[in-house]
Amino acid sequence: MTTSPIERAADSFAAELARHRTGRGLTKKQLATLMGFDPSYVSHVEGRRHRPTEDFARRAEAVLEASGAIWQRFREYDELRHARSAPPHREPPAPGQWMPPGTGLIVEREQASLRYADEAYHCVIRRELYNAGTEPVTRYLVRVAVDRYPNDPGRSNRHHREHPLTFAELRLRAYREDSGEREPMHWRAKHDRDAFKEIWLLFENADGRFPLYPGDRATIEYAYQVGREKWGPWFQRAVRVPTRRLEVWLDLPVEADPQVWGVETSLSAEEGPLRTPVVRRVDGDRAIFEWATDDPPLNARYRMQWRFRSRRVDADPSRRPAVARPSDRMRALGVVQRGADLLRQPARQFDLPRDERTAREVVDRLAATLDRLDELHPFSKGVGIAAPQLGLGWSAAIVRPPDRTDEPVVLLNPRVVDAAGDADEQYEGCLSFFDHRGLVPRPLRVDVEHAQWDGSRVITAFEYAMARLVAHEIDHLEGRLYVDRMAPGVPLVPVEEYRETGNPWRY
Repeated sequence: MTTSPIERAADSFAAELARHRTGRGLTKKQLATLMGFDPSYVSHVEGRRHRPTEDFARRAEAVLEASGAIWQRFREYDELRHARSAPPHREPPAPGQWMPPGTGLIVEREQASLRYADEAYHCVIRRELYNAGTEPVTRYLVRVAVDRYPNDPGRSNRHHREHPLTFAELRLRAYREDSGEREPMHWRAKHDRDAFKEIWLLFENADGRFPLYPGDRATIEYAYQVGREKWGPWFQRAVRVPTRRLEVWLDLPVEADPQVWGVETSLSAEEGPLRTPVVRRVDGDRAIFEWATDDPPLNARYRMQWRFRSRRVDADPSRRPAVARPSDRMRALGVVQRGADLLRQPARQFDLPRDERTAREVVDRLAATLDRLDELHPFSKGVGIAAPQLGLGWSAAIVRPPDRTDEPVVLLNPRVVDAAGDADEQYEGCLSFFDHRGLVPRPLRVDVEHAQWDGSRVITAFEYAMARLVAHEIDHLEGRLYVDRMAPGVPLVPVEEYRETGNPWRY
């Protein structure tokens, strides 16, 4: 049987990984523990059942100290993979400039403070960084998100559409500190949404460049401000890079009589109270609230919330906004809910390249909704959304991989052309009825033919979790819901009773 160049490159990577692992005298389980992966994942990569990701390759290279050999095999595989798919919408990362979360970069300490004064919130973030990887770091990704009415998503979305957050009002400034020197950092926008910004902080300025080289440490600081009319009473920290210590301060006026509490969410636990209390002290006319934690898990989220009791308009508890159910939050984001006719209709195909402009507008809407979803819920299994779920009757969908190491996959006019005979059953959720989960059988591999922006068509193979996610979204484009795939008599499980929230699918 003839193998393709990309298959041979993946085999070379697996062989190189196995050679260095056995040379170090490590079992697959031991290597997985050192890398922070599930042991079955390492076994699948070595057994050629999973293709390597950049995150996996960087961690393996760092742990096994392979002098670049493992990384080189991955680069050879990755170049062939991108050459085959070559998605026009994706801008390839510049060599040596991108470090995915959890690989070589470590935050040894983060200090995050938020001060309310003069009808505005002033945020300052300091991160002590250590480059434990094998390549210089030349930029660092940060996020700014606002949510004026966190207990009323619909109202908040309408508010930010009418009053979008702008880069100009942020007055963003950033610095790198090293050995007593303080260098301003230039920055560049990556994503610009009404209520969400992603920004590259660049290790450079008009006077030159100052990369963070392997083995070096530096502190970066960035600050911005947002007016009270756009910033709701919450301050969230999300752990996207391995972090040794996280410290959070709220600085609020005593005269407002602030009451502060906190909640945390992780991939293994639903939202619950902070495990340690928030400490309050008074400094003159300011109330300072402090909280800290050591070694927070990756993808954990910690949210401080407050209310100013002296400024309450309505003290009647019965008139407080009700806590929104998951489906209410989805509906408020504009996600069409089960029962709508559009979810049962086949989507309209794009005529590409003639419809390219329309297709890009639809994909931009989908991407913006994914960004917003990311602030509302931790999707440990990955997440996808199809155009009909936003009331758009076009054949387009976006799928974000579970490990988040790659850009979301864009599917235009997709159709399954082949599927593996082997299948399994896993619980799925759907943004269009998010209050329930259902046990759904899916093939372990699907081959999908889909269109490029220029109208050409390619075939991409998806396996395991990605196969399930992609098949789910293609069902939406064909007018199906996952309940149509469930075995007769198998009931839906209310989300309150579902016990696998935060756990990835098992293969």
